[in-house]
Amino acid sequence: MSEASLSDLDAFVAVARARSFRGAALVRGVSPSSLSEALRRLEARLGVRLLNRTTRSVTPTEAGERLLERLGPALAEVEGALDAVNAFRDSPTGTLRLNVPSAVARLVLPSIVPGFLKRHPGIVLEVAVEDSFIDVLAAGFDAGIRYGERVERDMITVPIGPRTQHFATAAAPAYLARHPRPEHPNDILRHPVIRHRFASGYVALWEFEKDGEIVKVRPDGPLLATSLEVELMAAEAGLGLIHTFDGMLAPSVAAGRLVYVLTDWEQDFPGPLLYFPSHRHMPTPLRAFVDFIRTEPWSG
Repeated sequence: MSEASLSDLDAFVAVARARSFRGAALVRGVSPSSLSEALRRLEARLGVRLLNRTTRSVTPTEAGERLLERLGPALAEVEGALDAVNAFRDSPTGTLRLNVPSAVARLVLPSIVPGFLKRHPGIVLEVAVEDSFIDVLAAGFDAGIRYGERVERDMITVPIGPRTQHFATAAAPAYLARHPRPEHPNDILRHPVIRHRFASGYVALWEFEKDGEIVKVRPDGPLLATSLEVELMAAEAGLGLIHTFDGMLAPSVAAGRLVYVLTDWEQDFPGPLLYFPSHRHMPTPLRAFVDFIRTEPWSG
């Protein structure tokens, strides 16, 4: 099989797994048109349609499903064989593709990425930020980062970032000048709040803990957003209380634009985990990244 046809097979696997030319192109760093052309060449060579295409979806045909089942492991072996050569380099090369939630992108990666890329200048790091949980392997990523309750049990996990984090609640000084400061989580029900909606559509309860007592409330308010920037802007403008990662509120608090409330009710939770499939050859760039984060203070 020629190099060109191997490339076309790889393009087919990427599109079939992503169920989208655009999604596969984003992960692979190529144009959707180049993937479409690769699929046309492959289907013409094989004489059979591999993908059903509509304006809204891309799904494998029965022949495409059969080919995908056989190709996935085979291409992984080829990738692993080529990547084995990386072990003989003074510094590994290649691309590391990570899928991370916005909180990790803001609070964890800034303290890791610069040092990692300086140590390994031959590695290109691609980071996709999304808060929904995905099948990282099927989407073409080498690994993902999520919090423990969102990681499948058959994944290998490595701690990354601070091992303990917590949510905090805050409001603008002008807001607190007009409203009584909440002393108990149930008091929040009498306050307007700025709520966060996840990509899945889920709007989480606000959860608090003190001396073993856990209180969950579902407050209401004038703004529901998927963007932290919008939520912080609204809170700083005095529209209501905000409840999110303490690290995201800290700059606004330090600048005097927000003030913490209910600090004795802040609930700690475990920090995030880097995860990747246990049954897959670990690419050299990913192994280098794992080795790097294991040297950080939180790894112990």
